[in-house]
Amino acid sequence: MNNLSFSELCCLFCCPPCPGKIASKLAFLPPDPTYTLICDVSGSCWTLHLSERADWQYSREKDAIEWFVTRTSKGNRIACMFVRCSLNAKNTLLFSHGNAVDLGQMSSFYIGLGSRINCNIVLYDYSGYRASSGKPTEKNLYADIDAAWVALRIRYRILPENVIIYGQSIGTVPSVDLAARYVSAAVVLYSPLTSGMRVAFPDMKKTYCFDAFPK
Repeated sequence: MNNLSFSELCCLFCCPPCPGKIASKLAFLPPDPTYTLICDVSGSCWTLHLSERADWQYSREKDAIEWFVTRTSKGNRIACMFVRCSLNAKNTLLFSHGNAVDLGQMSSFYIGLGSRINCNIVLYDYSGYRASSGKPTEKNLYADIDAAWVALRIRYRILPENVIIYGQSIGTVPSVDLAARYVSAAVVLYSPLTSGMRVAFPDMKKTYCFDAFPK
């Protein structure tokens, strides 16, 4: 809520359609970038460079990570990574992260998680986060996970029944939306949201028409 002025806070309840934009401010908190993607001359191979703010400075595990960029139905280009944690993994996690982190900030968590549960992981950064273009909005969020899902199916030929949809915090929103439309092996929701407004105002009882991510 620190990024809202008093006038914006008042608009949140009295002046639609502006509240939708303000709700996005409440919901999305892109962090300072923790990584950079550099493309080679062919335009198809991407190299990761982590900043000091990244959670994990890779060593030999770098070889287990493949970076790529794909385009969403909204025209945005989103950064994605495939983490091969296990050579004999049956399942692959499609991971949607929380709102105040990016892929570089969560990198050590991905390696540890996949190794412990013998599962590979596909991840993506939302529109407006670090190497992904566009702006973070509710509609873009749904388009982002759709693009990651298509890449997972086509690029890596992973069957739906071998995909575990995993969402954390705001990442539970696109995860639920995707799971409602496609068959998958399982759905895991970590710290799911009731709605965008209830994150900022937990005691709110009503669902307003301009609320983001309503239950």
